[in-house]
Amino acid sequence: MSGRAVVTGGAGFIGSHLCRRMLERGWEVVAIDNLVTGRLSNIEDLFAQPTFTFQHHNVSDYVHVAGDIDAVLHFASPASPRDYLDHPIATLKVGGLGTHNLLGLARAKHARFLLASTSEVYGDPLVHPQPESYWGNVNPVGLRSVYDEAKRFAEAMTMAYHRAHGLDVRIVRIFNTYGPHLRPGDGRAIPNFMAQAIAGDPITIYGDGLQTRSFTYIDDEVEGILRLLESDWIGPMNIGNPEEHTILELAHAVIDTIQSGSAIVFEPLPADDPKVRRPDISLAREVLGWEPKVRLREGLARTAVWYIAELAPALGRHVSR
Repeated sequence: MSGRAVVTGGAGFIGSHLCRRMLERGWEVVAIDNLVTGRLSNIEDLFAQPTFTFQHHNVSDYVHVAGDIDAVLHFASPASPRDYLDHPIATLKVGGLGTHNLLGLARAKHARFLLASTSEVYGDPLVHPQPESYWGNVNPVGLRSVYDEAKRFAEAMTMAYHRAHGLDVRIVRIFNTYGPHLRPGDGRAIPNFMAQAIAGDPITIYGDGLQTRSFTYIDDEVEGILRLLESDWIGPMNIGNPEEHTILELAHAVIDTIQSGSAIVFEPLPADDPKVRRPDISLAREVLGWEPKVRLREGLARTAVWYIAELAPALGRHVSR
């Protein structure tokens, strides 16, 4: 499958990698981003390509893209707790109004629509690992609800457009993803730990560090997303790494990767923070023939190269591994 695609959140972490991979596969790409959490530096190398264009725009407002469109991929949203707690109303709006606007664009253009949803729809899960059939355990009025419920609503609206209008849709539930261009200061575990380890600062763990997450390297994540886009499966579908690690294990792995002397310190766990998180990817294996290939230590080593190059100038010294 190829053609002309709109990628919202195209200057963000996953969005920028997605734009780059789609261009490599012969797509023409229109990236849209309001640059609240996205960065032009993520896509500056793409501006020289004649098949890439960029619109600086907030998709919670009316979206217009001239010409034919074959696919609309909606990735616009603050995605880390720090970002969506800083922008709670905007997060709800992009999940609601933004999704509505992009579904309308896809319907007007007779395009396939892919929604980037999240493992956060499972909340603090009571079922482990989490299959797509699990409805989740979400606090609808907690601090994290602005993101969790925005994505749950976006999934509901996507399915409503499919049922009411026959729109061709896909829903991907993305689990913790990491790699180059995941913004330092993003607030999630890997960027936090990388920045602290490179600076030689203490690694901050919230809670006792025994809570678990499943970390997917960006190349694997994008491959799974594109396979879903090109498949006949509507979704939702988990695309994540079933290899589960405690946050404490992750901290030690980052320290080893950076060869840092950082100590580990513990802070109180934020409210509603999930205790476990691991995808059941049976469906992705069966339908897409997909499963992640990059193990955590290998992915951290690749990621560290980018973080060192990104952060060393600000530290005013040479950083090596």
